[in-house]
Amino acid sequence: MTALIVARFDVKNAEKMNAYATAAGPTVLAHGGEFVAMGEKVGALVGEEEKQSVAMVRFPDVASAKTWFASPEYTACKSLREEAAEMQFTLYETD
Repeated sequence: MTALIVARFDVKNAEKMNAYATAAGPTVLAHGGEFVAMGEKVGALVGEEEKQSVAMVRFPDVASAKTWFASPEYTACKSLREEAAEMQFTLYETD
């Protein structure tokens, strides 16, 4: 089964967000991930959504997603991520 990481976020610093995306993107690809979608919130249809932006990344399986998230290459991006945006990551197993 494939895995999907959904990142919801509010950008705090656009310049740092661009730097984070530039640094983190290759680490996703190196672990077999692919970006599925990115977008800005248009409105909630049911319930409240706190974060304004979303990115979805697909991995071959849950183990690959977890390995990417814990990898030294991605861990090196953590401080930049925290400066760039308030983020929430959720991991899903999909079929």
